[in-house]
Amino acid sequence: MGVLNCTPDSFSDGARFASPRDAIEAGVRMAGEGADWIDVGGESTRPGANTVSGEEERARVVPVIEGLRARLREDVLISIDTYKAETARAALRAGARVVNDISGALLDPPILAAAAGAGAKIVLGHLRGRPSKMMDDVAFDDVVREVGDELGAQLAAARDAGCGEVWADPGIGFGKVLEHNLALLRGLPALRTRLAVPLMVGVSRKSFICHLTGKPAGERVFGTAAAVAAAVFAGAAAVRVHDVGAMRDVVRVAEALVAAGP
Repeated sequence: MGVLNCTPDSFSDGARFASPRDAIEAGVRMAGEGADWIDVGGESTRPGANTVSGEEERARVVPVIEGLRARLREDVLISIDTYKAETARAALRAGARVVNDISGALLDPPILAAAAGAGAKIVLGHLRGRPSKMMDDVAFDDVVREVGDELGAQLAAARDAGCGEVWADPGIGFGKVLEHNLALLRGLPALRTRLAVPLMVGVSRKSFICHLTGKPAGERVFGTAAAVAAAVFAGAAAVRVHDVGAMRDVVRVAEALVAAGP
């Protein structure tokens, strides 16, 4: 999954693709580099980021989704990275086929009906509270068990709302510190078994890589590669990345090693 941030304040690539034309061209390049899926977002969810109104978010993402859908092959998925139901509806009308909600539908529960009504896939992420405050009071006794419990409840809510294809995202970096992120990566097989749905994992350029390597966001490609390989070995069905071409190679090699057996 290629990350396409149509925002001026993303932690990694803020303002690079703020104009619809630049964002569309970037998404087309990602597909050419091997992305199976382009994830379009119009609000930064880094710690401390400002909340964006639904109207502004939709103005940022809808023209990009329409432009991408007109230029990409049908088999390249487009998702909307949002926790707002109205933005999800607008994006699905514009050509997105997946809703990627980092809050697991806790911040705006009608997003489940929006996905169900459009017959869209939904990815439910793990997050406690709002993104702007998620690092204020981080506490887990057993992060893998607790994330599994909380995602399991949201998966049940999605099914009750009529959602068909539902995925889960353990929310690496979202309200978790280094030890939690490492435990979740190691615990992906247990989560996958417990939740019994495909897992999408986002580790690209995240702060836990900085804690381990000391590198700024733009220099975390090798740390990201290690984490992406670990996610593939652990059974992730999709990885959300910024450096599509490089990570496509990482995924291919990791998948070949998994297929080769023990």
